[in-house]
Amino acid sequence: MTTKTADTARTLDPETSGGQGRGGAGAFWRYWSASTVSRLGDQVTAVALPLIAVVTLHASAFEVGLITGAAYVAWLLIGLPAGVLVQRLPLRGTQVTMDLIRAAAVASVPLAAALGVLGLPQLVVVALLVGFAGVMFDVGNSTFLPAVVPKEQLTARNSLVSGSIAATDLAGPSLGGVLVQLVGGAASMLLDAVSYLASAALLGSLPPIDRPATRPAGGAGMREQIREGWRFVARHPVIRPCVADATAVNFVCGGLMTLTPVFLVRTLDAPAAAVGALMATGGLGSLLGAAATPRLVARFGGARALRWAAAVATAFALLLPLAGSGWAALVFALGNAGFSAGVVVTSIVTRTHRQTETPPELLSRVMATVRFVSWGAIPVGALAAGAAATAWGPRTALLLVAVVSVASPLILLASPIRRMRELA
Repeated sequence: MTTKTADTARTLDPETSGGQGRGGAGAFWRYWSASTVSRLGDQVTAVALPLIAVVTLHASAFEVGLITGAAYVAWLLIGLPAGVLVQRLPLRGTQVTMDLIRAAAVASVPLAAALGVLGLPQLVVVALLVGFAGVMFDVGNSTFLPAVVPKEQLTARNSLVSGSIAATDLAGPSLGGVLVQLVGGAASMLLDAVSYLASAALLGSLPPIDRPATRPAGGAGMREQIREGWRFVARHPVIRPCVADATAVNFVCGGLMTLTPVFLVRTLDAPAAAVGALMATGGLGSLLGAAATPRLVARFGGARALRWAAAVATAFALLLPLAGSGWAALVFALGNAGFSAGVVVTSIVTRTHRQTETPPELLSRVMATVRFVSWGAIPVGALAAGAAATAWGPRTALLLVAVVSVASPLILLASPIRRMRELA
């Protein structure tokens, strides 16, 4: 359940055989810092935005689903052409521009609240703007690591990236819940606006980056370039089922994004600070999963680790609807942490495989295709969960979403991956 990664779509000019690009390791760490600080603000908003809708605007579960869906519908609308656009536009300027757009959109929420004109339509529009800018930013990020890290280090580096994401997932919601309780939901979103500005400043300090190796040959048009990426994914015997698995998982994640704040506030009667803490357990699980992935892959192999992680995520997802008020809310914390740990292991393993198996000139388009399909399931899951909660209540809807998670391990077991030790 992440909106930013720490990858980019540039091939850096190599300075050493180890794969460090222009600017050396310092350039990578500045980029990593930009992504991390921006991600922290994102996680504050992940708590604040739905709480504003639920507590301040008294939104229904379906209306909360509209906000969640709006944040990810951009992947369905521009996800495929984004993979071509990031090859044609200057990365540094594009990434900085996307950060500034998101900062302005998020900052409009506290401004509208101060003027007394904040409403649900504005929250949906803000989610849309942040989502569209985020698509361009994330597709650009998706091929950074393979450009600066040798193949044999990709699993470890992806684990480091996922670990930093998990750390912000752990700290951000807790911080967001406390801020919402202390200063209100709208004011707390100022932190996200500041984080985007800090990210833009860090990215702007990077040296110019060229990309001669990733420009498409033969003058192919955008439509043909999109088709090339799509065909590669559709015909690959391992990437194809991994994308199907990710699509099922993201449908569940979209449902959980909608249902979690509604379930915790209205069913369990949890205060804002407790909501943030309970949501932060997902970050704790992600952190543990990211730390364990290199050892799991080394001991059992990537394919086996992938199958077991999918099964573990499903088992813990089934705990979520069993949570109750008071101390019984710890059941939700356990389920959330376990589900997130399983998901992050599958994410690291499959992302590393895509980065190593995909030709460099196709990587940004392949990543865009994968996210168009898999992340496009998030708004569908969000709206479906909101509709189910409106019809049958948050707990029943949460149970239905948990049952859907069973599709993830079943997809892998029905594919060639069931007989493999390694994905390669």
